[in-house]
Parts: sequence; structure tokens; C-alpha cells
Amino acid sequence: MTHHRITSFEAGRIIALLGVIAIHSQLFMTVPLINGEPWLGLLINQLSRFAVPLFFILAGYFIAPKLSALPAGTMKQYSLPLLKVWLVWSAIYFLVPFNLQLAWEAGYLAERSGYWQYLLSQPLNTLFEGSLVHLWYIPGLICGLLIMAICCHVKKQSLIMPVAIALYLFGLTAGSYEPLTGIESPLFTRNGPFMSMLMLTIGFMTKQKGWQISVGKATALAIAGMGLHLAEAVYLTSYDIPFNMHDFLIGTPFWAAGLFFILMSHPQFGQSLVKFNISKQVLGIYLIHLLIIIYLMRLLPLLGLTGYANDILRFVLTCIISYGLVALIGKTPLRSVLLR
Repeated sequence: MTHHRITSFEAGRIIALLGVIAIHSQLFMTVPLINGEPWLGLLINQLSRFAVPLFFILAGYFIAPKLSALPAGTMKQYSLPLLKVWLVWSAIYFLVPFNLQLAWEAGYLAERSGYWQYLLSQPLNTLFEGSLVHLWYIPGLICGLLIMAICCHVKKQSLIMPVAIALYLFGLTAGSYEPLTGIESPLFTRNGPFMSMLMLTIGFMTKQKGWQISVGKATALAIAGMGLHLAEAVYLTSYDIPFNMHDFLIGTPFWAAGLFFILMSHPQFGQSLVKFNISKQVLGIYLIHLLIIIYLMRLLPLLGLTGYANDILRFVLTCIISYGLVALIGKTPLRSVLLR
């Protein structure tokens, strides 16, 4: 599905992708240590949590007109290519060994069997996630859009926001706040529609209702949301919940929405980023980057790289190699199989 390119939104997607890579590459999670804890890395981890929510908001914004007018047809047109690449990459990550040294020394099955047992031990999450953790984004996106499409189909668009808020609140109470509420979910609530639908709905409603706020108010909203998110993460450490484990908290939708409205207010922001056409490769880079990180985490220490050099190189090389591989795939017949 194509959409009119807005420079700031394209730049926002690139920045969000860098945030995702920073999280997964565990940037500065070994050094520096402050009182024995990698607080810089932990802070970067949570400061990057705007990324996936922003992806969802942008997706909801651009799909809104077609989803509202032709919900069934739009859902099919949008979701089938995504499901295809999700299945293909799930198969790749299911089959490709992560520890090449172990596979060489002990054999392919010895390397893979433990991981396969792990996936089978949590079948519901694997169903809504895929064979590697970051692939949850695609089922989450499709699940959220499916509920929205049903609401549009039955002419009940007024239900979209209440349903999204209800799902999000359940996701919080059975997720990050589960130690306080005692509410449990058989499905990890980051997966599925629990978190994604509210973010999609923010973008959807912004497009449908023409919501706009001034850049000053958008900035205040983003800062307040980010501050609340971080304050929640600090508070939850008192319940023995690691500071860096949170994907979504109460403040996260406000934070991501504020950033979205800032980008909307500055449509020409990021021209220097967008001119390289990196934004066209964002999904492909997202799909492949974690495998690159897995290999670099084993390779760089073998080359004697530790500390700052390891952390920074892991992040930089992941960005470069992932982009290069996706650009290369785009020039081969494999692009129709591996990329949307």
C-alpha cells in the first residue's frame, strides 16, 4: 500500500528504527557502570521505547482513509503481504543457527534443538510473535488493524477508541503492572492487539478527524509522556521489575503522540535523512537486523573487542550491514519473497 510521502514522517521512521536497533543491540549495556549498574544503557533502552509506538501511529494515520472506506478490501491488501514476510522470516529464524561455533562443533540439531524447545514451550506467544522476538510487530499490527476494520465494517467507528483503551489498560494490568494487580494473561500482552491498537487508533483518529495541536503543546505532551514513562519504570523497580523491561507504560501513548504531532508540525524535517531513501528499507532492516546483532555479539568479542568499542561497533555495524543486505536483496528476485 502506497501513501503520500511526508518528509518528517519518513525521517521519523528512520529515527524510530535507530531506536529499535539501539534497544536490541544493547547499546552501553556493559559500560559505563554506575554503582555496578549500566545506567546509561538502561536509560537509552527506555528512551528508545517511543520507536515502535511511533511506527504504529504512522501506520494508523496512513491507512485510515482506505480502512474507513473499504475495510475488508483494505485489510486484505495490507495484511497479506505482511503475513507473507512474517511467515518467511519466521521460517528463516526457525532454521538458521544463531551459534555458528556450536553448530560447527556439535552439529546443526544440537544448536537448534534447545531453541525449538523454547518456542514450543510457549506456543501461544510463538503464534502471536513468530520465531524471533522482534517479529511480534507484524502480528501486533495486523491484530490491531483487524479489530479496527471490523468496527469500520459494522459502521461502529465510535467503538474504536474505547476498545483500544480497554485493551491497552488490560495490557498494562496484566503486563508491566501485573505484580501490583495480580492479573495474569496467557499471552504476553505486548503481543497481539493489546498495545498496538491504541497507537494505531491515535494515527487513525488524527487522520479521520483532522486533529492538530501546536508544536509547543505537542512538545509538552511528548516531554510529559516521556517523563511519566520513565517515572513509572523507576517506580516499578521497587517491585523487582527491571528498569529496562518495559515496552509500553501509561505515559508511552502520550509520548509517542506528542512526537507524532511534532513531526506533523514540521513536514520538511529530516530532508537530509530522507534523500538517501533509507525509509523505503525500514521494514526490511527491521526484519533482518536482529540476526546481525546475534552474530556480532559473538564475533566482536572473538576479535578482542570489548567495552565501548564492542557496544558502539555493534550498533554501527548492525545499521550498516542491515541496510547493505536489504539493498542487495532488493536487487535480486528474492525481494518479492523476503521484502514486502
